Amino acid sequence: MLEIKQLTVRYGAITALHDVSLTVKAGEIVTLIGANGAGKTTALRAISGLHPAADGQILFDGRDITRLSTHEIVRLGLSHVPEGRMIFANLTVAENLQMGAFLQRDTAAVAREQEFVFTTFPRLKERLKQVAGTLSGGEQQMLAIGRALMGRPKFLMLDEPSLGIAPLLVRTIFEKIVEINRTHGITMLLVEQNANLALEVSQRGYVLETGNVILQDQSSALRQNPQVKIAYLGG
Repeated sequence: MLEIKQLTVRYGAITALHDVSLTVKAGEIVTLIGANGAGKTTALRAISGLHPAADGQILFDGRDITRLSTHEIVRLGLSHVPEGRMIFANLTVAENLQMGAFLQRDTAAVAREQEFVFTTFPRLKERLKQVAGTLSGGEQQMLAIGRALMGRPKFLMLDEPSLGIAPLLVRTIFEKIVEINRTHGITMLLVEQNANLALEVSQRGYVLETGNVILQDQSSALRQNPQVKIAYLGG
C-alpha cells in the first residue's frame, strides 16, 4: 500500500533522511524505531506532504504522491496522527471529531465512523462536550486517533502515541491500535520510542539511525537481534 523509494529529505544544509526505502503492505502494522533525531518523524512528515522530499519517490496505493499537497494525500485515504497529538485545545471533543471529517460529504458514513470511534474509545463519548485541552494526556491521544479515523482512512500513521501518557494508559492505547487494525482493516505505520511495545504490536520493523535504514526484519526477529536489544530494548 505504501512504497518509499530512496527518499532523501533535507532541512537546509542538513540531510535528515538519506536514500530511505521501505514498504508497508495492506493490512500490516509496520514500525519505525530509532533514537531521537534518527529521522522517524521526518519520514512521516514527508509521506504526508508536510515536508518536501529532496529526492526519491513515495507511492501510495500505486499512485505517486511525492509532490501532492497534504489535503490531497488525506483525500486519498492517508491520515497522520502527529507527535504531540496537535488537537484543537480550545474546541470540544465533538468539534475536534467534526474537524477530522472535514473532507467527508457522506453524512451517513460520517455517523458510522463516529460510532466506530465511540465503540473504540467510549471515554470520548462521555466527554463529548468537554473542551479538549482539559482532557488527560491519554484522552487527548484517544481524541487525536479518533479525529484521524473520522476521515475514513485506509492508512494511518501514528507518531509517538505513548508520548506524555501515564504508563497505565499506554498499554490501553496500544491495544486499541491493534483493535483498529484488525477490526477496521486499517494499515498502519507506527513511530514509537517504546521499541518493546512497537515491536510487540507490529508485524515488521525498520531501524533508523541518523537518517539511514540500518536494519529491517520481522518484528519478532528484531526483538531477538542483539544490536536492537542493546540499543533499544534495554539489553
